[in-house]
Amino acid sequence: MKLRHCASQRVQEISKSAIHEMTRLSKQVEDPSFLSWAKPTADTPEHIKEAAIRAIRDGLVGGYSGNAGIPALREQIAKKLERDNNIPADPAEVMTTVGAVEGLTSTVMALIDPGDEVILPSPTYSTHVLQVRLASGVPVFVPAVEEEGFAFDFDAFREAITPKTKAVMLCTPNNPTGTVFGEQQLRRLAELVLENDLMLITDEAYEYFTYDGEKHFSIASIPEVRKKVVSCFTFTKTYAMTGWRIGYLHADASLIPHIGKAHIACSICPPVVSQYAALAALTGPQECVAEFREHYRSARDIMCARLDRLSSVFEYQKPTGSYLMFPRILADEGRDSMSFCKKLLREARVSTTPGIAFGPTGENHLRLSFCVPDAEIHRAFDRIEAYFDGAELG
Repeated sequence: MKLRHCASQRVQEISKSAIHEMTRLSKQVEDPSFLSWAKPTADTPEHIKEAAIRAIRDGLVGGYSGNAGIPALREQIAKKLERDNNIPADPAEVMTTVGAVEGLTSTVMALIDPGDEVILPSPTYSTHVLQVRLASGVPVFVPAVEEEGFAFDFDAFREAITPKTKAVMLCTPNNPTGTVFGEQQLRRLAELVLENDLMLITDEAYEYFTYDGEKHFSIASIPEVRKKVVSCFTFTKTYAMTGWRIGYLHADASLIPHIGKAHIACSICPPVVSQYAALAALTGPQECVAEFREHYRSARDIMCARLDRLSSVFEYQKPTGSYLMFPRILADEGRDSMSFCKKLLREARVSTTPGIAFGPTGENHLRLSFCVPDAEIHRAFDRIEAYFDGAELG
């Protein structure tokens, strides 16, 4: 008797994560140079760790919080949103989440019905695609204009909208390209959202890391579109808190209970100890954020200088945000970015992320992360240069 496959069709159709596959393969290589994960190598600042320790000692973290988070944290998040994002916010419009990822997942589950289409600029963060597919939605990729720094193509956006389109989902500053979508672009996108009665889901994880005069702009700060936007944020990037798994979202108060239904199913509430750490992050010294930003800007410049020495192998758009960049592979072998990155790992001992992970126009690219020590960037590029001087991909 033939047995039915245990896994759902929905999950079977989801490809294995290229990011995590490269991590797995990196463990099989002796002493790899690691440029593939968007994970800060800096430690969480001491005042944040100390606040968590105090909360543990004071017996504050042994039980659940309310599913939306501890009131003091939500109040501070509301103040931060108004101060830094120009989003007038009430604590009732704020939900704390298990990193931005869970907030995004809960939002997609709350907004998307099976068969609904969600427009994503391509390249796009790979997890966004996964979230849409888990909700049985249909990701629709709209190619960004690479030659203009991966800017929006509004004609392509309009052509992609159908009666089934429910939402647009985007990340700014962008993962994987490092593009900062500026106020002018986002105001045009807001007009498109309103004209077509769409929802807009934003991932603003890298909001504090912009360079060269670029400024982060939160689209929910536009009053006319505010009720149509769910804005997702995280402490992960800002305060080097990847392992703490703590983020938050802002939405119209009428949407919060619906997102909360999915949020409870996913997590009940974020780790309470991480909520107290996040509270200290918001209310404590902020010099760490400026220090992180300056390090990433400097590391970006080092990586760009090293790429300039490999101009026959890669070309790139200089990122103005995040701590990621997305060079194009000029060699023919770059048409299969997964094979290219596997070979680079195996033969040059440098771990990168294949561009195909980030949507169809990600092919022919690889993602590089510069949230690492300067010495690690130099070590990786010394190996890449030696490899291309002495070997041909084939």
